[in-house]
Amino acid sequence: MSQQARQGNRRGKRTRRVVIVLVVLAGLLVGADFALAAYAEHAVSQKAREQLELSNDPAVTINGFPFATQAISGEYQHITVSAQGIPVGPLRDVAIRADLRDVTAPLSDLTAGKVNAIEIGDLEGQVTLKESDISRVEPLTNIEDLRIEPSSEDYVRNGDGSGDENEPEPDESTERTDDSTAGVRLSGYSRIAGERIELFAFAMIELDGSTIRITPHRLQFGNDKETTVVPREVQEALLPNFEADINTGGLPFTVTPTAVQVESGSITIKGEAENVTFAGASANRTQG
Repeated sequence: MSQQARQGNRRGKRTRRVVIVLVVLAGLLVGADFALAAYAEHAVSQKAREQLELSNDPAVTINGFPFATQAISGEYQHITVSAQGIPVGPLRDVAIRADLRDVTAPLSDLTAGKVNAIEIGDLEGQVTLKESDISRVEPLTNIEDLRIEPSSEDYVRNGDGSGDENEPEPDESTERTDDSTAGVRLSGYSRIAGERIELFAFAMIELDGSTIRITPHRLQFGNDKETTVVPREVQEALLPNFEADINTGGLPFTVTPTAVQVESGSITIKGEAENVTFAGASANRTQG
């Protein structure tokens, strides 16, 4: 083998060693970054548990990579805090979520567990109630197999006006989102004259502080009946079974509820706040 060939082999080996070292270093740095992020998330989680008065640590995610660059600057674009299975009165499975954006938190405070001084530029909180949990609230307990679907306010109050009482598909272009009222269709089964009959109740939901107020306007029979029209006297007797006030326990970090949204199987209330601190936020929740 010529001297030139031997030199080429040595250069190739050195190059491979350098590449291997760089790969190993990159892996160590990434691992250290994730470890530091996990430590900071744990510190925030423990404090959030106190502030939200939870029995367990909530899930905390500091979004964005790498974490180290955010930690050094003390500026974080987006932190999420979430928890499920929270008891509130008769409810047993309330879910909460808080999205913290434009967060300022010195690394020294995070590593020391001192998160009271964390400044939050923009905060969005929400509470979600599942239909299986809502069915625990009186007098909705009188309805078997309670189900929840969104509906338009116009359909709740008037139907479609054509005599065909089959509800049209919601038109997303005209439906209001993030408003303090929303239309909802509650369905389930009730005993009428000894017969188990499916009913659809069309109601409006309105926010009253942290309370969701459900006010039913009209009923329809299920589609297995010859007619969907419910006689007025039957409606007057059954509508109160779909009328309820539900205490959600309040939004995370004392965010004021401003919007209610109905999705298939759940109801969510939302609110926003600006320029708040971790220390200045208290849960103000009523748990069972």
